[in-house]
Amino acid sequence: MSQSASLHTHQVVVVGAGAAGTSVAASLLRQRPGLDIAIVEPSDVHYYQPALTLVGGGAYSLAKTARPQAQTLPKGARWIRAAAKELQPEQNRIILDDGRTLGYDILVVTPGLKLDWDKVEGLRETLGRNGVCSNYDPSVAEYTWQCIKQFRGGKAFFTQPPAPIKCAGAPQKIAYLAADYFRKNQIAGQSELRFYAAGGALFSVPDFVPHLEKVARRYNIGLLMNHNLVAVNGDRKEATFRFTDSDGESREITERFDLLHVTPPQCAPDFVKASSLANADGWVDVDQHSLQHVRFPNVFSLGDCSSLPTSKTAAAVRKQSPVATANILAQLASGQLQANYDGYTSCPIVTGYGKVMLAEFVYGGKVTPTLPLNPFKESAFYWQVKKRALPPFYFDYMLKGREGDIAHKERSGELRIAKT
Repeated sequence: MSQSASLHTHQVVVVGAGAAGTSVAASLLRQRPGLDIAIVEPSDVHYYQPALTLVGGGAYSLAKTARPQAQTLPKGARWIRAAAKELQPEQNRIILDDGRTLGYDILVVTPGLKLDWDKVEGLRETLGRNGVCSNYDPSVAEYTWQCIKQFRGGKAFFTQPPAPIKCAGAPQKIAYLAADYFRKNQIAGQSELRFYAAGGALFSVPDFVPHLEKVARRYNIGLLMNHNLVAVNGDRKEATFRFTDSDGESREITERFDLLHVTPPQCAPDFVKASSLANADGWVDVDQHSLQHVRFPNVFSLGDCSSLPTSKTAAAVRKQSPVATANILAQLASGQLQANYDGYTSCPIVTGYGKVMLAEFVYGGKVTPTLPLNPFKESAFYWQVKKRALPPFYFDYMLKGREGDIAHKERSGELRIAKT
């Protein structure tokens, strides 16, 4: 059968059924029932990724983070269980990995990002054993907790690669949880904790840096900036970092570890990077306010794979989704795009068991707390929000396209801690 003969065209094709793709598709169908939407997604399981840090810290069940994909997709959308192989926006079509071709009136690109494990030499071979763990892969997140529980002292390292990465606070969250656990179990005195970050600052929003540095000092965690993990030898339990000094000179440093939590380098998916939708860094090149592609007006993108200059978090997606939905509907109606995204995101930075510092900010790093609470103070309330309220809101509101209901509850002060 020829490619043209196998072409199936839809009003809207969504590539990727993570937080961004699912919430936009659901919102579109809530507002325009009967809209012809196809969702391209190969995975059978949908994970609530923000809870994986708690899984690694032994404070949340991995099973509770996962739901069958079929249960999370909006009714009325056609699920195409395949992966996108090639994007052809000039022809308004995409090629799937099984050879099928899809045409579209509107394309929504939301496949998330790629965890580039192979960019660190030897990492893939040792991940999940030899004390090398990561909360960024659900299949090994429980091994992080195993490593922490079995730690009896020695050197525990935690790494953060160059930006951008999803949930930029996650690499240090697990460091704080581990340190808190070691302290409560009287092994902190026999432990040396280090946080290695490829960048020059602990957090992207300067106002939070001194407060997070204070948390690190409390746990006696050594902060080593401008150290990028480049290789791991699991059998020898050695980690190699490339350190870049203030003059731009680099050298490699190898250290022995007993526990190594790795945040992998991250980049846009290969099929996105190879397409004409990508900017110079490989991300889908969209206007930072309208979420519309800068060259192809019938293409929109949000979430981790987009070029939006904000943190890649589910909280950011929740604010991006209604903007994308409104502007997609306007584009379908040949109207003017009026919805604007201000760059809002939030990062609940876990600083210990029962303690969270909630970083909320918009473009330019401006701190914008939703509630009249000190954003730089560690809070037990926000721990309950993160652990108990946010997961059900994610599955039952956000993924159902009911972000407007959440916004109303926030404005009216009706947000309550959901019991599990």
